[in-house]
Amino acid sequence: MQFDFSPIQQVFSQLTELPNEAVRLFHGRGRCYPSLEQLSIDFLSGQIMCTVFKEQGDAWMEGLRDCLNTLIHSDVAQKQLTCVFIQHRYRVDNAVEILFGRLDEQVVVTENGLKFELSLGKKQNTGLFFDMRNGRDWVKKQSENKKVLNLFAYTCGFSVAAVAGGAKQVVNLDMAKAALNQGRRNHQLNDHALDNVSFLGHDLFKSWGKLRKFGPYDLVIIDPPTFQKGSFALTKDYQRILRKLPELLYPGATVLACVNDPTVQSQFLIDEMHREAPSMTFIERLENPPVFEDIDPQGGLKCLVFSNEHAVL
Repeated sequence: MQFDFSPIQQVFSQLTELPNEAVRLFHGRGRCYPSLEQLSIDFLSGQIMCTVFKEQGDAWMEGLRDCLNTLIHSDVAQKQLTCVFIQHRYRVDNAVEILFGRLDEQVVVTENGLKFELSLGKKQNTGLFFDMRNGRDWVKKQSENKKVLNLFAYTCGFSVAAVAGGAKQVVNLDMAKAALNQGRRNHQLNDHALDNVSFLGHDLFKSWGKLRKFGPYDLVIIDPPTFQKGSFALTKDYQRILRKLPELLYPGATVLACVNDPTVQSQFLIDEMHREAPSMTFIERLENPPVFEDIDPQGGLKCLVFSNEHAVL
């Protein structure tokens, strides 16, 4: 069986120099490239990370290694690359296969002028989701003098963007305290004062009273996992968040509600928002970065903007 790796070869051939920011170079998960649906390739501060999400045959893996070796031996890579590795995401141990150089597991990368700490190697997630790049940039542009609530904050990428955009207060909430600690470091990397940034390591559904005390808010960001065992199931629990929004928001507030499940369409959020928080009006869906092209426009990340501009307290 023949596998077509030419889309990757084309990406590599166009690299006259390596990027100066962290970027996704190739995104197969959008199903636009037959036989490459289980592959993504990221450039991370001198290192190339290839993530294979599902086990592939020997011939496929050799084809991938051949592509990567071509890059490794190119002039641009010889000058600027420090490591090329494959993460076998389908394995229980997320095994890492190093093809070139030495892996730096803790690395600081730049995106749109902001710095973020990533953890590479055997962790499933690095600490920054690159398809949300436009969402972070949008938050930065919307945050001046705003009170911001960041739900499912993870490593606080939205919070970093909000403070960089001039937010007067940011509240981050996530059950994973280790992720919040990484978020704190992300702020420190950007020389942000933390006097008005809170990090709440709590279960959202047991913390509404605490969130109300910090509020109301001008901007709320909701970016939950699709499924988190024992704590969150998207199609069941999203509604529980939406129905609480009216008591958390200032009139004229904005909500950025996100879904990254390819089986859940934008209309799900629009319908549920209308049902649970009818004062909110759908404004727009943010575009994803071009590299995250999906064969189904509803298959990729959905970031939807809502407003209660005409709501009255």
